[in-house]
Order: sequence, then structure tokens, then C-alpha cells
Amino acid sequence: MDIFCGRVLVNKDGEVVDAEEALQNKIVGIYFSAGWCSPCRDFTPILCDFYTELLEESDPPAQFEIVFISSDKSAGDMVEYMHAMHGDWLALPWHDPYKHELKNKYKITALPRLVIVKQNGDVITDKGRKQIRDKGLSCFRTWLEVADVFQNFTSK
Repeated sequence: MDIFCGRVLVNKDGEVVDAEEALQNKIVGIYFSAGWCSPCRDFTPILCDFYTELLEESDPPAQFEIVFISSDKSAGDMVEYMHAMHGDWLALPWHDPYKHELKNKYKITALPRLVIVKQNGDVITDKGRKQIRDKGLSCFRTWLEVADVFQNFTSK
């Protein structure tokens, strides 16, 4: 995954994960969110259900991963939000200044925002939140069609 090349990500338990390995050949949802944001707290459980269905209830699991970019006020707030509400997705460490570059690159002006990107960071859609709310799992098939990833995903 070019956009996170050379970066480390963390999982919900704070364990370091190699970004390139974890995101290889996957569509990535970059989730800009924060625990203090009520629309974020409203959408995050919906995103959890979407993620769980795609990765844990599909065989084989869908080639999809979420990377959380926190706008929380502290690392502690980020960890608390992740433990309270997030799925088993990855996150850019709170202290990594790269989050500011990502916010600029994807023109993030409000939260929550779910930007769906290809391996090279090109945007598939910056309306991931709306598409998941409106179409549910079927939006993943649309993303796959333009994602340039090797597909092993079949719907039931």
C-alpha cells in the first residue's frame, strides 16, 4: 500500500503492525474520526457491522481494511475510543504527524469521513460513509470493480 509505505500502524491492542503487509492487495477505507464527535459515534457502530460482515462472515474474507486517523485530543482519548467503539481495524498512531498530510491530501474538513482508496492512494470514493449507510455491503462490490486488486471475494 503505497500511501502508508514505510509507516507503522497499530491495532486495537496497541501492537505495531507493518502497514505494507497488512494492506497489501486490499481496498482501504481511511476513517477520519474522533471519540468526541457525536456523528462519529453514531456512524462507527455501522462501520463495525460492515467491517465484521466483510471480513469475518465472508469466506474468503473480503480484501478490505480500515485505517483510523484520529482527531481525538490525546493518545489516551484515541485508545479509549478505539476500545469502546471500533472494530478490529488498524490505526495510524496518534502522535504520527502524517495524519495532517492525509487530512490535507483528502481535503478533510468535517468528521466523520470515510475515504475509500486504491493501493496507490487514489480515491475510489470520498463518500464511503454515505454509501455504506445507503447501500450496505453492496457498495463493496462497486469499490472492487475499480480498485485494481486481485479479487477472491464472492458474494453469497
